[in-house]
Amino acid sequence: MDKLKIGYFADGPWSHAAFELLIKDSTISIEFIVPRTDTKDETLKKYSEKYDIDYLCPIKINSVEFYQKALKYDCDLFISMSFNQIFKNEIINLPKLKTINCHAGKLPFYRGRNILNWVLINDEKEFGITVHYIDEGIDTGDIILQRTFNISDSDTYETLLKMAFVECAKILYDAVKNIQIGKYDRVKQNTIHPIGFYCGGRGVGDEIINWNQSSREIFNFIRSICTPGPIARSYINGHEVKINKARFISQAPSYMNTAGQIIEKTVNGYLVKTKDSFIELLEVDTTLKVGDKLG
Repeated sequence: MDKLKIGYFADGPWSHAAFELLIKDSTISIEFIVPRTDTKDETLKKYSEKYDIDYLCPIKINSVEFYQKALKYDCDLFISMSFNQIFKNEIINLPKLKTINCHAGKLPFYRGRNILNWVLINDEKEFGITVHYIDEGIDTGDIILQRTFNISDSDTYETLLKMAFVECAKILYDAVKNIQIGKYDRVKQNTIHPIGFYCGGRGVGDEIINWNQSSREIFNFIRSICTPGPIARSYINGHEVKINKARFISQAPSYMNTAGQIIEKTVNGYLVKTKDSFIELLEVDTTLKVGDKLG
């Protein structure tokens, strides 16, 4: 069997475990690595040196210059893993087996950005990882392989991220092997749902807690952006308070009080009134007092 020649467009921790699986396979050859133009990832650079792989940076992937350069590698397949440039048709269709992407979302739902944050905010009970062909849309190409993973109340952004780093690598490698032997189905996303949906990127200010939400909503919000995310924030008398963890209290009673008010000091943190009941705050970077009001 001739080696499957791959061009690897990748960056960051998402791409490392996948690279390690691909490089160990004697039937696969990684011809070049293209990182993000603004990459801070030294690992892929070290891999390129260790395995004598061309490291192409900076690159505008849709330029004539890159097309001519890529043409010479005669790749069978391009792979995108945590890459941030949009592929145009000329580059997508340059390899014999086209171009694929690994996306930590259950397509056609959860296209777009910050998916692991959004699945927790939306109180999902599972999240998906999808390998799909790239087309000129955003996360809209035909699905090659998809897997789902359960989410429990003990999960946070940190635990989902660790799981995704490992599982993205596994599913990408499996999809590549299926493509290599020609045993896979292409599933059009509109056969699953005619529209699907997109998630927008989260930015500065999106980390502020709204205490007029329910306890469940606030619990999900706090765990969705815990470390290594931006960490949920609130304010008391103009002072910023960082809250990295909370506990949802099932069947907590509702009673009259002001949302955001500290109602009790506990062994591990503080009980705070929400719209419908109360929640326990844990891992708070500021000492609070009963009666204080977060807002």
